[in-house]
Amino acid sequence: MTYTAEQIIASNKANAQAFEELTTNAYAGFEKLVELNMTTSKTLLGETFSHFQSVLGAKDAQEFLALQAGLLQPTAEKSVAYGRHVYSIATESGAEFTKAVEAKIAEAQTEFGAVVENLAKNAPAGTETAVAAFKSAISASQSAVETAQKSARQAVKAVEANITAATNQAVDVATKVAKKR
Repeated sequence: MTYTAEQIIASNKANAQAFEELTTNAYAGFEKLVELNMTTSKTLLGETFSHFQSVLGAKDAQEFLALQAGLLQPTAEKSVAYGRHVYSIATESGAEFTKAVEAKIAEAQTEFGAVVENLAKNAPAGTETAVAAFKSAISASQSAVETAQKSARQAVKAVEANITAATNQAVDVATKVAKKR
């Protein structure tokens, strides 16, 4: 199989476009994180000053302690919500990247398969056994790649489930601690 200049140019254009899309998606994720951090910082600053004013206005130690204890649960809940939002942005960006990489891997496997088929058709007489062994090895390696991709997806799902469970547990603990005070 020989490649023409037009095919090489088209391939380079497609790769450049894929790179541009990945870069744009990565930048969009970064923008979302910056926006989240700016909003969170602004909100936190306002709430901190408001709480500080309330504490300064406390009439006695009992009211002071009640104000401090009342701050614990909302802070924990907001921290968990912030973590979930960051995780959501990272997951979304990672999914786009994974989708693009998997598409390129599939494309490369297809092209490689075509090259192998072309080589097999043009192989000298008497090399059928070697060609069959080579094709079998290629098929096995592609199967291994697919299995690894499937395992990686399952691992990501398991991690996501564990993070969700840990987050929910943290919220429950924070809620219980706040109620005890």
